[in-house]
Amino acid sequence: MTRVFVGLLLVLLLAGQVFSGPTGKVSWIYDGDTLKVEGIGKVRLLGIDAPEHEDSYRDRFYRRWNIPPRRLRAIAAESLRFQIDTVKGKVVTLSFDRERADKYGRVLAYVTLPDGRLLNRLLLQKGYATVFRRYDFRLKQDFLTAEAEARRAGVGLWQR
Repeated sequence: MTRVFVGLLLVLLLAGQVFSGPTGKVSWIYDGDTLKVEGIGKVRLLGIDAPEHEDSYRDRFYRRWNIPPRRLRAIAAESLRFQIDTVKGKVVTLSFDRERADKYGRVLAYVTLPDGRLLNRLLLQKGYATVFRRYDFRLKQDFLTAEAEARRAGVGLWQR
């Protein structure tokens, strides 16, 4: 009961921060953590990191969990399909944290779907991404919890 109450309280507290930013229609999905929003540009989903479509130096991050490259490529493709089905063509709301852009000029944002779900967290819950651990951000603890739950459930990257 306490866990449910704390979760509900967290959602209510975050709602005021998450739903207050600019909106735009998602016109393109680049990969598991980057999309294009009309009127805003290229948006990098804040706080998460998704596997690349091709072998990459970033694969070594996943070695700590013994996730083979073949699985990473499959999850990259699944994530892309999921996002096309879930968010492409939809109007989303962006909210920001400390940094508004990354070193590549992409907007860093939390992306809220029309139904109120946070896309960043949803990708973690489905096991399509991991928490970006290098930097601190407002929802880091929430995201780490979502990733741990996906790992326990054995979904996506964590499939047994």
